[in-house]
Amino acid sequence: MSFDYDFILNNSMKLLVSLVLGAMLGAEREYKGRNIGFRTIILITLGSTLFTILSFILGKDTDPARIASNIVTGVGFLGAGAIFRDGASVRGMTTASLIWISAAIGMACGIGQYEFAIVVTFTTLIILLGFTGVQKFIDRYNQEKVYKITINNDLLIKDAIEKTMRSFKLKPERLKQTKIDNDLLIEYEIRGSQSGHEDLIKYLTTASSIKYFDV
Repeated sequence: MSFDYDFILNNSMKLLVSLVLGAMLGAEREYKGRNIGFRTIILITLGSTLFTILSFILGKDTDPARIASNIVTGVGFLGAGAIFRDGASVRGMTTASLIWISAAIGMACGIGQYEFAIVVTFTTLIILLGFTGVQKFIDRYNQEKVYKITINNDLLIKDAIEKTMRSFKLKPERLKQTKIDNDLLIEYEIRGSQSGHEDLIKYLTTASSIKYFDV
């Protein structure tokens, strides 16, 4: 039994580069405490690289892209597992997108496009780390939150609350209204600035007409 040392060395290099690039992306997720972190991203890039290598070995005489093309489908299931709904918000989209692009970086390593994979990795890190300030700036002036407010079954109180919301330059949208005994449970989706939300929470905390609220 003979070993093709050139083949082993070449493909080991692909896996090593894939591991390093996956570690860089995974470290960012781990640092931010996301639900999918360091080891997971490394395994995704390594797996994508290995499947790409195997695709060209197994399908070299037929369709070398057949196995590699199914990597996109596979990472789609992983990405879906990272996304969850929290009230009116959808969380995990950035992590799901990172899973998707990590697989693409692994595939680039699998075909030996190291420079391209490195450029995409650093571009991704710039977006994840450098654009955080831009995202915070946007959120400062436009946040969307869901409020659940319980009051006495009195429409005048409800109207007063909605008037107060608008006075804080917030845009309320009533999602649900439920009558429970003598209480009225109202669920709002409210958009506006961070300071507007802070003023509203302060009002809801101190107003005697508010029995209960949750954000």
